[in-house]
Amino acid sequence: MMATVRLLYFASLRDAAGVAGETFETAATDLRALYNELRTRHGFSLPVERIRVAVDGAFSRLEDAVADGSEVAFIPPVSGG
Repeated sequence: MMATVRLLYFASLRDAAGVAGETFETAATDLRALYNELRTRHGFSLPVERIRVAVDGAFSRLEDAVADGSEVAFIPPVSGG
């Protein structure tokens, strides 16, 4: 079953994707599989274990299902000072 989601990328993920966000159609069943699909598409170097994910503004687990129409934000670790 396909789902259409609005993706948001931050920091190094935004740089790698070349865009801050996009609409994407996926057959991924959970957020982990969705991120791994995007790693292939955009060449993200960070492993999924280092990524935080938020769905519709709330932090979520990588095991959560992908829901059609959701806004999914992938957030890499950010260092600063």
